[in-house]
Amino acid sequence: MERGLLWLPLLFLFIGLAWAGWNEFQKVESYRAWSEGFRSSKFDIYSVLGLEEDALVVGKPSRKGPINLQRVSFGQVQAVVLLLDGAAVSLEAAAAILDPPAKSKEGPDPKAIAIELDLGGDKLQIPFTQLDLAVDWTRRLKQELIQGDD
Repeated sequence: MERGLLWLPLLFLFIGLAWAGWNEFQKVESYRAWSEGFRSSKFDIYSVLGLEEDALVVGKPSRKGPINLQRVSFGQVQAVVLLLDGAAVSLEAAAAILDPPAKSKEGPDPKAIAIELDLGGDKLQIPFTQLDLAVDWTRRLKQELIQGDD
């Protein structure tokens, strides 16, 4: 009986982990179906992005599909800024954090990573979990703005 009581919390832990895995699988599957119509897309636990020819669609992932979707035309975007811990950072500085010049020294590990789109009076922040993805998407969005100006 005592052994059974000792194993009971472990059973609850496994049930909780199974539910969390199923929940994440449902989010990824709904994202996969949603992202098929885009030129390029990104899934993150914080946000989803879809890149169209002339716009960017941003939302939050959920099991039923992305929610709180916002469509931003590239004509509205005046600037794209990479934010690390709330402070604007250049792409070169972010690249130095990713690949520090002195291999013995590790760069600072940012806690909050986001891309901020300046829409004139409004600002839209798109959170990321990985710095390398944020740097890639910042470059991609800046390139889209340059191409849109031509």
